[in-house]
Amino acid sequence: MSERITVEVAYALPERQSLLTVSVDMHDTVQQIIELSGILQQFSDIDLSVQKVGVWSRPVKLDDKVKTGDRIEIYRPLIADPKDLRRRRAEKAKEEGRADKVTGGRPHEVKTAAE
Repeated sequence: MSERITVEVAYALPERQSLLTVSVDMHDTVQQIIELSGILQQFSDIDLSVQKVGVWSRPVKLDDKVKTGDRIEIYRPLIADPKDLRRRRAEKAKEEGRADKVTGGRPHEVKTAAE
């Protein structure tokens, strides 16, 4: 008889999330555990052929193994590229004078000798 381990499977949408605790065979893969958890029936939008998965915020492959206490996380696709969003915010700050146009840092106030 194979040893059993307890792991969690997590998935979240902005309006709804699920964290399931399951007892599985220690030799089961990440994909097998996700399928056994029943989360695919709760969230019909999950597509494991497209979406990335991780354990404790670290990316893993579907055929990887986990250990007891691990949390398997199914990640939603990004709506926008975080680097692109940051670049847009920085450009806007420069245009509004909230950032130095050369360095990108906060603009320095120039003090005169009379101050």
